Amino acid sequence: MPEKTFSLVLKKRHFVMVFFLFVMPVFSQDLEPRVYANVAKNLNVASLGYLFTDGNVLTDPSLPITDFTLRSHNVALNYIRTFGLFNKLARVQVAVPYTFMDGSQTRTSGEVITGSRTGFADTKIRLGINLLGSPALDRSEFKNFEQKTILGVSLVTSIPTGRYYDDKQINIGTNRWAFKPEIGVSKRFAHLYAEAYGGIWFYTDNNDFLGKKLEQKPTYSLQGHASYYFKNNMWVGFNTNWFFGGRTITDGVSGDSEIDNWRVGGTFSTPIAKGQSIRFQYHVGAYTNNGLNYYALSASYQYSFF
Repeated sequence: MPEKTFSLVLKKRHFVMVFFLFVMPVFSQDLEPRVYANVAKNLNVASLGYLFTDGNVLTDPSLPITDFTLRSHNVALNYIRTFGLFNKLARVQVAVPYTFMDGSQTRTSGEVITGSRTGFADTKIRLGINLLGSPALDRSEFKNFEQKTILGVSLVTSIPTGRYYDDKQINIGTNRWAFKPEIGVSKRFAHLYAEAYGGIWFYTDNNDFLGKKLEQKPTYSLQGHASYYFKNNMWVGFNTNWFFGGRTITDGVSGDSEIDNWRVGGTFSTPIAKGQSIRFQYHVGAYTNNGLNYYALSASYQYSFF
């Protein structure tokens, strides 16, 4: 297929095939391809996603627990709006998740403790702008635009709206704010898109952690994505994420809780009707410490419109 023709196919795709957020219980483990995608301004995307996780996965990465297994069913509503800001393409994204989870822990005595939690998780808001390679264009202008390299920045805010019990160690919510400034690069090579992001999570204190004050050092996150696009508007992608740091301090006492975790996975997306698509993703830990050893399966439906 000639390059020019393929470019037109991609442009049509970009109206309806953009990113959305799967809300993970752990801040830095997001595997999000197409976050800095080049699309037209004034685009709206609404999506409904489902995520299943199984393994040693916690709502808070600062609280590793040994011999702990958690199964989590997560449903998330997401909305994205693109707009122009200083003639650059910008976007705002809101994700509201609801979680059903149950877990068990085997103590050294052999006793098995079980429990469950249900409720809203922390809301996430992402505000981003593509600084280079992605001007704010309307639909008619965008059709003739040739994408090259994109450089973007964003700020993700986690709002403590999740259900939280101050006398429980395992919770859906985290009872604290968190902020992640991020920078990302995206480039197209014919049928292939390559992306790389780097960000840092900063946390406020949780003053109601089992009657104590919980602090956490920043957690660093790096992501890489490679996506291949077919003529029929399907695409498949390879995803990876490395996150590290995040040592915790409880009432002034530092814990042995630093994270060093590497995850890999894959994504498949296909259109099903005009402005509609479905997407599936799987990822698993390639290397892990301090727990957080789990696998995740997700499925989502999204609808795009102007």
